Amino acid sequence: MTGNALFLHGKPKDSNTLAGLGVVVADREKIRNRLLSRLSEDAFQLIAAELEPIELPRAFEFSNPDTPADHAYFIEAGIGSIVAITPEGQRSEVGIFGPDGMSPASLVLDTTATPYSIFMQIPGHGLRIRSETLRRIALRNENLRHLLSRYAYVLSVQTSYTGLSNSVHHIDERLARWILMCHDRTSGDRIALTHEFLSVMLAVRRSSVTTALHVLEGKHLVYSERNLITVRDRRALELFAGDAYGVPEREYERLLGPMR
Repeated sequence: MTGNALFLHGKPKDSNTLAGLGVVVADREKIRNRLLSRLSEDAFQLIAAELEPIELPRAFEFSNPDTPADHAYFIEAGIGSIVAITPEGQRSEVGIFGPDGMSPASLVLDTTATPYSIFMQIPGHGLRIRSETLRRIALRNENLRHLLSRYAYVLSVQTSYTGLSNSVHHIDERLARWILMCHDRTSGDRIALTHEFLSVMLAVRRSSVTTALHVLEGKHLVYSERNLITVRDRRALELFAGDAYGVPEREYERLLGPMR
């Protein structure tokens, strides 16, 4: 968390407290969310006054299945998960987002609810805006509407390639892909990933995650300890992942700019 921003658990402090501490909520120079930072000046000014800082602890819920979301969230630090759940309760992660994006992306498509569970997996903080306010501003401003539409498209590409990877790639390659995707959205090389989180991401047993991590460690690509993975050789990890990684990332860069 940045040193000049103070947050309450799950909600922002009141504006008077923030002002008294000299905190500028929407100071463009301090924005770390890549979507917000790439808005045109007029679009940013429209949205800046409506943004509220918020702490995002692990398991913080952005939206529940089939329930309209009251707010849209722009992560500044941390990683969120988009998880599909069967009626029997089986879960599989279909997408992730961090400072590269926002949630729920369904708001961009004028849909009030989705069947997914969306929540924080790696804690952090961000900015939120009321859903209706975001829709209203997007209708008025083409730059904001255009940027968010591109992000919704890129997220759909990521989801599609997750399904493809789950079908055709070995678990070792899939694990390498997910570590790279988390690394893209994390500052530094240390990623707080639990085996339970990885098992949901990959839709496999925790024992299979442990075995796959041992493979990557044996090749000196990562170092794994309790609830923490350190990327040792990013380039070699990309080569190991092969064609499991890269297409969604190239689409993001083509349409929205560098992810890291």
